[in-house]
Amino acid sequence: MSIYFNRRSALLALGSAGVLSACALVPDQAPATSSPSPAKVFLHGVASGDPDTTSVVLWTRISGATEDVPVTWEVASDADFTNVVRTGTQSATAAADFTVKVIAGDLSPGERIYFRFKALEEISPTGRTKALPAGRVENFGIALASCSNYCFGHFNAYDAIAKDDAIDLVLHTGDYIYEYGAGEWGHETASTIGRAHNPAHEMVTLEDYRLRHAQYKTDPASKAMHAAHPFVACWDDHESTNNPWTDGAGNHQPDTEGDWIQRRNASIQAYYEWMPVRDPATVEARTEFWRTYVIGDLATLITLETRHTARGEQVDYSRYKDTLKSPADRDAFMSAVIGDPARKMISGGMEDVLATGLSRSVAAGEPWRVIGNASPIARMLVPDVQRFGITPADAPAAEQPGAGPNLFWKGEWNLPFYTDTWDGYPAAREAFYALCRAAGAGDLLVLTGDSHSFWANTLSDASGQPMGLEVGTAGITSPGDFVESGWLGESPERLDRVFEAALDEVRWTDNLHQGYVRVVLGRTEARVSYVAVDTVLRPDYAARVIREETIERGRGTIAWKA
Repeated sequence: MSIYFNRRSALLALGSAGVLSACALVPDQAPATSSPSPAKVFLHGVASGDPDTTSVVLWTRISGATEDVPVTWEVASDADFTNVVRTGTQSATAAADFTVKVIAGDLSPGERIYFRFKALEEISPTGRTKALPAGRVENFGIALASCSNYCFGHFNAYDAIAKDDAIDLVLHTGDYIYEYGAGEWGHETASTIGRAHNPAHEMVTLEDYRLRHAQYKTDPASKAMHAAHPFVACWDDHESTNNPWTDGAGNHQPDTEGDWIQRRNASIQAYYEWMPVRDPATVEARTEFWRTYVIGDLATLITLETRHTARGEQVDYSRYKDTLKSPADRDAFMSAVIGDPARKMISGGMEDVLATGLSRSVAAGEPWRVIGNASPIARMLVPDVQRFGITPADAPAAEQPGAGPNLFWKGEWNLPFYTDTWDGYPAAREAFYALCRAAGAGDLLVLTGDSHSFWANTLSDASGQPMGLEVGTAGITSPGDFVESGWLGESPERLDRVFEAALDEVRWTDNLHQGYVRVVLGRTEARVSYVAVDTVLRPDYAARVIREETIERGRGTIAWKA
């Protein structure tokens, strides 16, 4: 199935049964009643998110302001605003970077509303959103998104999500922005297509993070998605900087970039300002960014915080590369270093939220327990790719044997691809699984980002007990590892097939495309559609479903349908 989009002409042609269709709402255009240039005031559009059954967050930002601006918000039952049901006024202030967040309350469960803002004699684009449903729910659609790097291209998958009528909620599992400077990762593509990062240097200060968020929300596809669907998020690393843990980050140099906690706090403050999420009760609780969403009697969705409240430092392979000389060395390294039980991923507070939410879901007899998860959790230790016919002749220079702790070296010793994922914290993964099983939840549906690849994985604990399934999404723009690192010809696709053949928990993977995953939960099964866009280098694109899977429910289990 192919779906062709031209954002300039709003043309949409469906190749088959109309799984995606054009929204009646055109979210990045202002209503006819607005003044001629709303983009000057509402440059970053509107957004909604963090819903419950009676309320949802509404968001916008006033551009160009230098002093407090009164902003009127309106909620209506129709897109023409002939029936305005709620309204109010809130000030946009410098303290919040002139962003505005409103909790639209007193909604009915599942109620669709339309919203807009007015300020400085202008009217914002119109957004649509809805509260979570209550009671009997037959199906619910989630768009799984991750890894939207401005430098690597246009956010075309966001535009496809905006037009996907099967979507009730967007779940973004992290790397919503990237911290790099204009000359760093992705700069070659950025210079070609005119999407260099702003500010030009790496983000460090509060002003840096605010500017970067502002830039990302000028993308037309981002504005379209945020105006079309309610948004739920968990953060990963690049919202602050690459590979953070509680006391530092891989891409933080204290000698030149200052105190880590100050930088982390700046990134978190900007995040709460610029995202349609509820603010915590206290500033101190900002790092505790976990949420529980109850979707009627159908599902509970719990998002994880795995960066700033408990995570231990990642293992640096360069410190150990020369110490692995034998299988015994490898086993000792995996046990004592990678498997160190002191290295955590989630905090006690996160564990309490998980235990409570999962136990309640099981007791209520809900069919689905969904986990919003930043990085892959399935076991994906790198296989010895040379045994599968991948030779140094296929590899770029950086991947040649002896060039470093690369794919060949990791495959030789059967090590984690990245020590930053759950594979790098196997003891923490087992503790997570044990907690879930104690709550009666051995049937998790884990929705994951971070890897820039599509995944269909099967999960089990160390004893082989089933724990559910994992669905992973490719990047919105960030390229797959094998493609981006320079593997030639058919090698990237061959590597995908090697991982499928060699790894017990990998059913299917694809690192060749950018896109998103549509997951539609039903009463007895879920439909998973992997949606790829054909390009991110220009705003005109085609989207197509490259694979579809069905997940079947059993008694206390879920499994991929044969």
